[in-house]
This record gives sequence, structure tokens and C-alpha cells, in this order.
Amino acid sequence: MKLTSGCLPLAQADPVLDVEGWLRRDPDMAQPTAVILVVGLNQSLIGDQAPKLRAFAAQGTVRRIAPVLPAVTCSVQASMLTGQMPARHGIVGNGWYDRNLAEVHFWKQSNRLVEAEKVWETARQRDSSVTCANLFWWFNMYSTVDQSVTPRPIYKADGRKKPDIYTQPPELREQLQAALGTFPLFHFWGPGASIASSRWIAEAAIYVHGRFRPTLSLVYLPHLDYALQKYGPGDARVNDQVRQIDQVAGRLIDYFHQQQVRPIIVSEYGIEPVGQAVALNRIFREASLLQVRREEGLELLDPGASDAFALADHQVAHVYVRDRGQIDRISRICVATGGVEQVLDRAAQKAVGLDHRRGGDLVAVAAPGFWFSYAYWLDDACAPDFARTVDIHRKPGYDPLELFLRPGCCIKAQLAWKLLQRRLGVRTLLDVIPLDTNLVRGSHGRIGQDPAFQPVLITQGAEERQEPVPCTAVREVILEHLFGRAAPG
Repeated sequence: MKLTSGCLPLAQADPVLDVEGWLRRDPDMAQPTAVILVVGLNQSLIGDQAPKLRAFAAQGTVRRIAPVLPAVTCSVQASMLTGQMPARHGIVGNGWYDRNLAEVHFWKQSNRLVEAEKVWETARQRDSSVTCANLFWWFNMYSTVDQSVTPRPIYKADGRKKPDIYTQPPELREQLQAALGTFPLFHFWGPGASIASSRWIAEAAIYVHGRFRPTLSLVYLPHLDYALQKYGPGDARVNDQVRQIDQVAGRLIDYFHQQQVRPIIVSEYGIEPVGQAVALNRIFREASLLQVRREEGLELLDPGASDAFALADHQVAHVYVRDRGQIDRISRICVATGGVEQVLDRAAQKAVGLDHRRGGDLVAVAAPGFWFSYAYWLDDACAPDFARTVDIHRKPGYDPLELFLRPGCCIKAQLAWKLLQRRLGVRTLLDVIPLDTNLVRGSHGRIGQDPAFQPVLITQGAEERQEPVPCTAVREVILEHLFGRAAPG
């Protein structure tokens, strides 16, 4: 991807922010702050392969973060921005099951789903001039931020999916893509995921800041997530991916320093090694609890007709039960399943701040080394057609296999041919994703990880917080950067 006129040059001054000067400033005036979310970053990755991040960390304080359960994108980000647990803000995972509609919802984007006050709304109560730009943090549509940029593909009637974004204000969409090129959606997720998407987001953040000067910038850099899930922590191939994201994050750090904006580096979860998937839905099916509907020889999960099914979300699975009288039986089935570390009923969910109407009647948590697959078919020949495609909305669970191409010497040529057919207007299925769950080497979602894999918070200046820092305290850290220690909690 070529970045053009949107790449803003950096000034040639000392990049270190005058922290002492900031402490002497007017306490009622918010100090511009940028929160850069580097997904999957942990202390072990801030080494020789990450000189920019290492230099930033050396000037400040590095603390490990304790995520909420589940430690997945949407739940953790909502907790960071609201200071609340999922039981309060309602984001119980990356998806949930709507019992009234009998439908699974995954990766929805409306900010109205978050049922708690966000950090920028709190900041405005103290200083009405505070503005906020959100670059790709989730739930970024119809938000109360001042500027938002988030992925929003164009879905054509002939089955094509075209890269695009949603922005507020609306005209920012064309302006950004005119300056930086079309958002590289197929480098954001899927088997082509690469540094190109994080680089585009970083340049978009610089463009938006240069034009609007928001008080608070939220920037999401997903690149490490891909490598760590594909290869697993410790794989030598991860080092090059760390170097790539270090360059992107370093450019943002340098830019924000030059603009007298205080950067914060944060990661939302840590990724640990895994080697095996748990398919609860297959176990439920064998126990005659899960129902499928056959269409042209292929099988579709029928959640509304099922006595129980699992909405798989990395290392956590929400189990929805139709007849509450069967909860104890289904819990025993889950407990007896290899790879399941614990099963939380409603009382146990309440104890960990996860009890919300959107959540499952039971929540299964994977044991170390395991993750949950959404698969419910017993024969791969009966898998639905979307199982072998990138389709984040139709699958009743998260599918990390979308990061891989089906093995075979000609698969890339087949993919190129199918893409050409689509460009020519021919309907064709991009069935290039494998079904082999053994390919996945990294996952996240459970808490209580080995400290080596835990996410981090990096701030400038001395910090006295105990470690690990609860991810709900990130909101307070942001407010302290904006207003100082007297910020509202």
C-alpha cells in the first residue's frame, strides 16, 4: 500500500514531552492525550526488536494489565473506556445471542450498545472544550466522539465485499481515502492480514489530528494480533512482526510528542500459546441438545431450536440454554469436557463482573493451551459454505482460521482467479479458509495468564500504581493524563 499526501512530516525538535511543564499547567485545561492500543503487546516483546517502544518505556513506567473476563477485544475496550465491568456496560464479548430474535450477533459497531459513560463524556463534564477522535477502537459508529473512523465494507447485491470505512463527519471518509488510498480492508482481517492496515490507521490518526486537533485521540493498531494467533508466542516469525509494529507505533509516538500530546501505550489482552480446540457444539449435538437445519446438503446451526449451544469467543464460550431446568445437566457436560478449565453459572458470573442479560446462562473458560471452536457439524462435508470463507457476521462464533489459507500448492492461484471473477461480476464463493483447528497457535480470553503473556500499560513519568493494573483503571489513567491526579474517578 502506498501512502501519499496524508503522511505528515515530523518536526525536527526534541521529541521528549516537557512533563514538568505539564504539571505546572492550568489544572482545569485538558492536556492533549493519545492512547495507542498495540494489540497483543507484552513486556517480553519490548526488546531489541522494538527499539521505539523500548525507548518510550525506558522514559516512563511499564505495568502489566489485568483484563476483565472475557479478555477479548470488545469487552476489554469497553471496560477501559468506561471503567466498568461487563455486567455494567453490557459488552459480554465480541458477540452475543439475542434470545428474542433467536440470532447470534457478532462484531456490531453501534456505540449505543455500551451501557455506561465513556471517558470522553466524563472529561467533557470537567472541560466542555474536550474533543475526542476515535480511530478504529470498537463500537465506533453513532458515538458521542467528535471524529470517528472505523471499517465499514460495502456489501454489493452480487456478493462482492468492497473495502471502505465509516466516518464522522461523513465527508472525512472521502478525504481520508483520497489522501491515504482506500482503506486496506483485506489486510485488516483475513489470510492477507498485514502491517498495511495498522500503517493506514496510524497515518489516518496523524491526518485527523493535524486537521481537527482533538484533545483525546484513540488509536487502534491490530497487527501483532495476527502473527501471535497464527504462529504463537515465541515463534521466531513473530520478531519481524514486532519490528513492523514498532516502526508504526514509533512514528505515532514521535508525532504526538512533537505536537505536545501525551502518549499512552496500552494493550488490551495477552496472547498465550495454544495447541488444541474444544468444540462444545459438537458435544452438545452428540447429546441431542443442539439442532441443525439442512440446506442443500449443508448444515446450519439452529440456535432457536436448540436446547443448548455455545457461542465460541476465543478462550471463552457463552452457553445459552433454552430450558433452565437443564442448566445443571449442561454444566456437568461442560465440566467433563477436556480442555475446559471452569464453568461459571450466573452466581459465579456475578462474582467476576460478567452477569448481564446478553451473556450465556453458563460461561465456559478454556484451560491453558486450549481455545473454543464454533464448529457444530460432525462431518466436514456438511459444513456450511461460509465456514470456508471469511464471514465474521454469519459464523456463530469467532473463527481464527480466517487468518489462514487452505493448504495446497495452487490455493493462491485459485484465490486470484476467484477474485478476478468477482471483479468481472461473476458470483463465486471465496472458499479458501481451512477447517483444521490445529493450525491456530495463539489465543486469548481467559484471565490469570502467565505474567509473561499479560498485556501492558506504558505511561510517561513515575507511576505508583500496584501491578497488575485492572483494565477498568485505564479510564482513570486517561483522565489523569488529561487533567492530572485530581481528575474525576
